[in-house]
Amino acid sequence: MDLATALGHALWMAFAMLWEILWPLILGFGLSAVVQAVVSKGEMTKLLPDDSPKSLAIACGLGAASSSCSYAAVALGRSIFRKGANFTAAMAFQLASTNLVAELTIIIIVLMGWQFAAAEFLGGPLMVVLMAFLFRRFLSRKHIAEARAQADRGLKGKMEGHAEMDMSVTEGSLWQRITSKDGFTATSHYFVMDFAAVWKDIAVGLLIAGALAAWVPSDFWKNFFLVSHPVAAKIWGPIVGPIVAILSFVCSVGNVPLAAVLWNGGISFSGVIAFIYADLLVLPIIDIYRKYYGWKVAGLIVAVFYVAMFVAALLVEFVFDAFGLIPSHRSAQVVEMSISFNYTTVLNMIFLAIAALLVLRFFKTGGPKMMAHMG
Repeated sequence: MDLATALGHALWMAFAMLWEILWPLILGFGLSAVVQAVVSKGEMTKLLPDDSPKSLAIACGLGAASSSCSYAAVALGRSIFRKGANFTAAMAFQLASTNLVAELTIIIIVLMGWQFAAAEFLGGPLMVVLMAFLFRRFLSRKHIAEARAQADRGLKGKMEGHAEMDMSVTEGSLWQRITSKDGFTATSHYFVMDFAAVWKDIAVGLLIAGALAAWVPSDFWKNFFLVSHPVAAKIWGPIVGPIVAILSFVCSVGNVPLAAVLWNGGISFSGVIAFIYADLLVLPIIDIYRKYYGWKVAGLIVAVFYVAMFVAALLVEFVFDAFGLIPSHRSAQVVEMSISFNYTTVLNMIFLAIAALLVLRFFKTGGPKMMAHMG
């Protein structure tokens, strides 16, 4: 196979993956935008005063209702920490806002099946509990003081303005807020800005997944993931899954197509879950932790997140295995062999029309100026 043919094959695989996830992607961002448009961030700090089970549960709920952009989640985590929120609760918010959001769930179901989405939702809160336990054990008051001092320096990371954005409509009933002109405008702004925040990650994820699906032979994956050693593979999967995520630079929902490729290649069920969890550990975000909280606390965040992801993913696999819920066939719907007029095409056309309507509203209501100000 010559270079041009190989590149063409990889690009086709990437486009076919995009076609497969297009309508759930638009649906997920649309649902997230509606929630953000009617739920204010103003009281968030007051709701997260400590690392009690109540505060952590609220942090998970707020995170699940927010944008799934990893960079914006990290920036918002620092923002609420600087305003007085508990550090552990702020970290719980970050984990939930990238692992328990609607668009991620929908895309996982479409590409990989409901079992993976259910595992993601079971493991997410479990990961938060493990994280809280580890921070209580290893995060000292001195660490918190150092992190707060570093955070107050205000060093820039990425998506700072996007994280601070709050255009939510708070007057009237929930239905009145959603259907009002202001609600429609806020929804359109959140929709476009959320997509603008993550489109590069989605594109990179699709290109990497397309290249791996097209170029890497199945025997390599089987050897790398120890497929011939089932017991060892269960432990090896959640160990190596986050490492692959760290090195891939892919975060947000862009890592789901790559997760599907890894699953088809032979990685364990827990390895897939750990890989998806690790979008907050990619190298650029680790560097942002350093800027935000200093080297010591950044290192502690990485270590705690990694251990929590490994243990949570492994426990989820044991539970799902006990109930016979792990798929027996590795047939994640990574691509369609050809684009045809089927339900995927119909849904893509419907949701592209909805997206166009939101984008038009965004441009008509001063969206580009606001986006330039947000950065």
